[in-house]
Amino acid sequence: MTHQLRAEGITLGYDHTPIIDGLDFEVIPGAITVIVGANASGKSTLLKGLSRLIKPDAGQVTLGGRNIAALPGKKVATVVGLLPQQPIAPDGITVADLVGRGRYPHQGWFRQWSSTDDEIVAAAMAATNTEQLAARHLEDLSGGQRQRVWIAMALAQDPEILLLDEPTTFLDVTHQIEVLDLLLERNRQHGTTVVMVLHDLNLAARYADHLVVMRAGKIIATGAPADTLTAEIVRSAFDLEARIVPDPVCGAPMVVPIGRFHGRAADPDPAPADPAPATRSRLHQQV
Repeated sequence: MTHQLRAEGITLGYDHTPIIDGLDFEVIPGAITVIVGANASGKSTLLKGLSRLIKPDAGQVTLGGRNIAALPGKKVATVVGLLPQQPIAPDGITVADLVGRGRYPHQGWFRQWSSTDDEIVAAAMAATNTEQLAARHLEDLSGGQRQRVWIAMALAQDPEILLLDEPTTFLDVTHQIEVLDLLLERNRQHGTTVVMVLHDLNLAARYADHLVVMRAGKIIATGAPADTLTAEIVRSAFDLEARIVPDPVCGAPMVVPIGRFHGRAADPDPAPADPAPATRSRLHQQV
């Protein structure tokens, strides 16, 4: 069964200060949706509201047409999983125990831990390359290792809808690509709906089926990356001048910031740079 996750006119904030006001948002089932925007634009707040981590001051979030606030917590957790930006774990917990906690929503009076749970946990750790860390304590790991363990726990939960707030935080570029490839594989092979916040616009464009651009608590653009990652929208959302060119690997839009000291990049057909003297000498010798 596919559950529709939807925000209907929600107002979200902290200490009665709204960050998001009257927002409508619908998660596209079976797709990878990436939310981008400048700092404090409301990206993380929206994810927290969708996962019922924070309660709307107005409006509602619905799951399968029902107000998510009225549903049992375990029921919600079997359908919606959240990896927040700064997850918290008990002191002294081992990696294996933490990943195993992802199976907690699936346990109950008539559903005890089984070999199936063992297999799911093992598969999640293998997919994130964390098996060798199983016996280690979480606090003894590097930031990148910890992030991969948290992602393993989210995968072990096996939700229908997976929400991730900056899942590439603390990861070097190799592990960033590995994690995003893993989420793409999870989506394509298992049909998991993925909604994630990313700061890297080029990775967002490469991996998103659907891109959401936020500014000041509002959605200012939504759609395919090619339609939403334009120079005008980047300027509006980030106050950034940039050129948009095709990604040479996959053809997705790629944002090339101009900055104050590379103004010639704004020229649509810049003259080639004058080669260094040594290079000129070699070129002349070849002619």
